[in-house]
Amino acid sequence: MDNKYKTQAEKYEYISKQHGGYYRHNFTDHAYLYNLYFPPKAVFTHLKDNIHNLVLNYPMAQDALAELIGEIIAQPADRIVVGNGAAEIIKIISGQLAKKIIIPVPSFNEYANAAPDGHVVEFPLEFPSFQLDVDKFAAEAIKVGADIAVVVSPNNPTSILVPKADLIRLAQQLEGHNCMLIIDESFLNFADNKEQISMEQDMVKYPNMAILKSMSKAYGICGLRIGYLLTANREFAKEVRNGIHIWNINGFAEEFLRILPSYKKEFEASCELVKSDRDMFYEKLCAIEGMTVFKPDANYIFCRLPDTALSGPEITKRLFIKHNIYIKDSAGKTQPDATRYIRIASRTNKENSKLIEALKDVMYLKSESYE
Repeated sequence: MDNKYKTQAEKYEYISKQHGGYYRHNFTDHAYLYNLYFPPKAVFTHLKDNIHNLVLNYPMAQDALAELIGEIIAQPADRIVVGNGAAEIIKIISGQLAKKIIIPVPSFNEYANAAPDGHVVEFPLEFPSFQLDVDKFAAEAIKVGADIAVVVSPNNPTSILVPKADLIRLAQQLEGHNCMLIIDESFLNFADNKEQISMEQDMVKYPNMAILKSMSKAYGICGLRIGYLLTANREFAKEVRNGIHIWNINGFAEEFLRILPSYKKEFEASCELVKSDRDMFYEKLCAIEGMTVFKPDANYIFCRLPDTALSGPEITKRLFIKHNIYIKDSAGKTQPDATRYIRIASRTNKENSKLIEALKDVMYLKSESYE
């Protein structure tokens, strides 16, 4: 592939418009949210050993794929819809099913981006804590006549989760108002006590609730594109399933799901390593003078820059041009003072430490040029 840039500044402009393929461009990616410790080598060896069958044959269709996910999460297959990443399911929910969708902001932009104009209501999180007041959220959802309410927990970009008791109360308040509650648990594997705070095993009690999960983040398989919806509301599951074409998952993703139960211990250990790195990273970020660092529940950290520091977009650009490190600023998010915030994915301890030093180097105005 011929590079589309000649200088590091041109490389930044090119990369900042992309949505992946970063591994081709030789920089440290603190923007996308991977589990760097999974899958183990044995998974790749298995896929390589079976590559002929996986390439030459049609993959399985939806009902059989749902059974594979069901084995992983201990749920009946008829409650599950398997997507080509969570993004495919989001597109169906936001773009086809929702007449009016309400979303706390800032959040993952795709829920709003996938919806037609005029179908989205943005509900501001409490500022400056970025906590979700579920009672106000429920009242607003009912007031605007939303038929879909979305909560991402832990949230992206804030890395803050919504307590389980609050989610249950929210579901109960929305019940009877023809409003489905979608809880996106894509990053919950990196939270403490995830079994106690996940709604997966309690979901059957709440027919107006569905759980959405991208497997890319927790399982480190962004290129395989697997996500799923789980709900006890079989009518809603059917509506989502009707939006999915017959062979939406490729053979590599199917085979990964088939062998995944054999690697449960390795997966749990990988999540603990991610959490350990993140917790040390959090402490180092907190030590930067003037930085407001939000305690993370996911594998990334949300920060408010010191008032005297440069803006988020300027720091993001400088980090890349001078240190070849890429992070995300919040300039495109719906929130007050958006340009004062950055989101940094946690990587290995060595990489995290390098980022801390690079961040300190570029945070304040100096005479050197970054063009």
